[in-house]
Amino acid sequence: MLNCHCSDCRKANGSAYAALIILPKNAVKLRGEPRFHKVTGGSGKAVERGFCPSCGSQIIVRIEKLPEVLAVQAGTLDDPTLYSPSLDIYTDSAPPWDHMQRATKKFPKGRS
Repeated sequence: MLNCHCSDCRKANGSAYAALIILPKNAVKLRGEPRFHKVTGGSGKAVERGFCPSCGSQIIVRIEKLPEVLAVQAGTLDDPTLYSPSLDIYTDSAPPWDHMQRATKKFPKGRS
């Protein structure tokens, strides 16, 4: 579980960061097929954000650089109290008004 502060995630979420849960692809079961919007990430690889075709909410992220995982938007959880991030990535892109938790590990760029 992590918070991504890159400019793409900030803009896509309309917030200071994207609250994400990274899971193996085979552990995620979706009902219906999301509609995807594709951008090129800082690595030069594709990042595809999946949106619910009924309500338009962003629910998952596919990352070409990490093909075996999906990132689930924590805000879509039925119980958001389950979300407990352990790290913040792309902190060098965070705006000055973004106040991060002291307890999370910080990575100025992405984590390899």
